[in-house]
Amino acid sequence: MADFVDRIAQHIPRLRRYARALTHDAAWADDLVQDTLERALRRRWLYRFDRSLAAWLFTILYRLFLDDAARRGALVPIDMDAPEPAGQDDPAVRIDMQRALARLPAEQRAVVVLIGLEQLSYNEAAAVLGVPPGTVMSRLSRARAQLRQLLSGEPVAGAGDGGTSAARLSRIK
Repeated sequence: MADFVDRIAQHIPRLRRYARALTHDAAWADDLVQDTLERALRRRWLYRFDRSLAAWLFTILYRLFLDDAARRGALVPIDMDAPEPAGQDDPAVRIDMQRALARLPAEQRAVVVLIGLEQLSYNEAAAVLGVPPGTVMSRLSRARAQLRQLLSGEPVAGAGDGGTSAARLSRIK
């Protein structure tokens, strides 16, 4: 048991970073991490030792986030102290990235953080999110494209312009 607790404790910084990236609220993120650790320890018998412990913990955290977000009405506040990107020296770049991440839909933000920041594989991220790997790849592609637009200062299609810049489908009989 002590070895399992030590292995879980090694993942606390990663869990905290992921929770803060999802919630943009330090208090909510800390509550999610605490609930994740409590649930993991209470249900340790569900962990399969042939699987990644990090992916199992991220799955628990993500499911708790979805439950909390549904209870809160899916409003995610923007806290300028979150997320905690590793190695960003320029505060302006960090703030721009935080704001851009906050504007992504929760599904895309989760994929970007799991793959880009936490370095999970597509298959591990798919297991965490409960979706097929192809869905992870498409969400990541869309998220990266939207981040590029947001960070380059280009207007995002369909945002603020009534959708006039986005391609429209028309039905022809």
